[in-house]
Amino acid sequence: MSPVPLSQRKAWRALEEEYRSVQGCHLREFFSMDPARAGRLSCEGAGLYLDYSKHRVTDRTLTLLRALATESGLLDAREAMFRGDRINRTEDRAVLHTALRAPRGAQVFVDGRDVVPEVHETLDRLSAFAEQVRTGAWKGFTGKPVRNVVNIGIGGSDLGPVMAFEALRPYVMRDLVIRFVSNVDGTDFAEATRDLDPAETLFVVSSKTFTTQETMTNALSARTWCLVGLGSDAAVARHFVAVSTNAAKVEAFGIDPRNMFGFWDWVGGRYSMDSAIGLSTMIAIGPKAFREMLAGFHAMDEHFRTAPLEANLPVTMALLGLWYASFFKAQTVAVLPYDQYLKRFPAYLQQLTMESNGKSVSSDGRPVDYATGPVYFGEPGTNGQHSFYQLIHQGTALVPCDFIAFARSQNPLGRHHDMLLANVLAQAEALAFGRTAEEVRGEGVPEALVPHRTFPGNRPSSLILAERLDPATLGKLVALYEHIVFTQGVIWDINSFDQWGVELGKALASRILPELESGEEPPLGHDSSTNALIRRIRGMRGK
Repeated sequence: MSPVPLSQRKAWRALEEEYRSVQGCHLREFFSMDPARAGRLSCEGAGLYLDYSKHRVTDRTLTLLRALATESGLLDAREAMFRGDRINRTEDRAVLHTALRAPRGAQVFVDGRDVVPEVHETLDRLSAFAEQVRTGAWKGFTGKPVRNVVNIGIGGSDLGPVMAFEALRPYVMRDLVIRFVSNVDGTDFAEATRDLDPAETLFVVSSKTFTTQETMTNALSARTWCLVGLGSDAAVARHFVAVSTNAAKVEAFGIDPRNMFGFWDWVGGRYSMDSAIGLSTMIAIGPKAFREMLAGFHAMDEHFRTAPLEANLPVTMALLGLWYASFFKAQTVAVLPYDQYLKRFPAYLQQLTMESNGKSVSSDGRPVDYATGPVYFGEPGTNGQHSFYQLIHQGTALVPCDFIAFARSQNPLGRHHDMLLANVLAQAEALAFGRTAEEVRGEGVPEALVPHRTFPGNRPSSLILAERLDPATLGKLVALYEHIVFTQGVIWDINSFDQWGVELGKALASRILPELESGEEPPLGHDSSTNALIRRIRGMRGK
């Protein structure tokens, strides 16, 4: 990290001047003055192609952004992360999700110990267990093979696995039923298990400490459901496995510790889908496809680590995002995958990006005086076009967009995929160039409608293109955004790897819960609104 505060760095000051000089320029001008722009403002790495020519930047803007990255110590910070330094300073931990996909035989050290052998030992155990379930060799308490797998987790123990399951459905073993329970709302559990047979159902309980309130509440309900159906405490050992590091609590729950799969404190929850947390994904798609996904992660890791800044996909996208968030004051980013299988990808990115960079103090605890992490949202195309694209095209907010597209479909069907690709290309073009009032008039539109039919354009977007969505490509996409988050965090001088903001609500919920459940009205010491709501809820329930 640079000792100079971000807003006082030389490159930052130069970027403030650059912003004033380009903010009034239109992408139409950029393209008309520079016919070679599209070829120059693109790069390729690890099998992904990035077109970033439709951004409100000049060559000078990009040079200054890269200078800011260098001045902010990105190169040293990147090496520190890969080296296993304790860069998560508020929790005194290394940040080594990259070690989860290091190939067998590589070396990654944490506190002087090579962790790669442990990673592959765990992967081998996961693979062996997944194959037992997939082949029917794993039998339940009554001797029936398991045909239903329910993952119980929340946050990083749910969002990554469910996103990967949905993204890789073409690779899923179709005679297995795979479901996910995360919400403490009882409806989530009830609907996930309503049509399942306990004798054929396996629960994967994912909680590092085995104390996460929502996860353990759901796990206890699953245990009760299982015991009601099977009639013996001994059934738990055949119908539950754990992804955890707390062997004592796992065993107390009734799970055989031999069926516990661990991970490490240098893996943050939102960076853990390629660890043992991905067990449900591995069962669904098989160990081979899971390892292909890990290879995709590793390919992007190597690209991020070795490619020069001007050809580095994560760095380029991170700098563009920072340009809009910190200088244009854009408060959102739309992630728009034109592939139905990626329908959960925006939700996954919401945790990855906003839990990481939703911070308002620097790494040494000082309040920042610049905008940091924006709000991420999205929906697959073309559905989103009939939802929120209206605001992106003609609203008052500037919403930078990341389009994701694939040249080939996993389900070729007539002209469907060509129509899909035509739409993504058209949306990016329309956002960039719009339609002027003169062009609208030239189409014979009545004058009263001209303002309504005019599109201002000048709305920036990136387009990420790959050949097809397969396990390796999914790994590359996830790692791409992981490294975008890291790069922006380094420059903003915030800790992207803690999440203290989720703690206060949890603590208050633990205090309110017994107040809702008490038979007699307890003394309430909250604010007047919370006190009144607790009394209102108790009254509605007859307490």
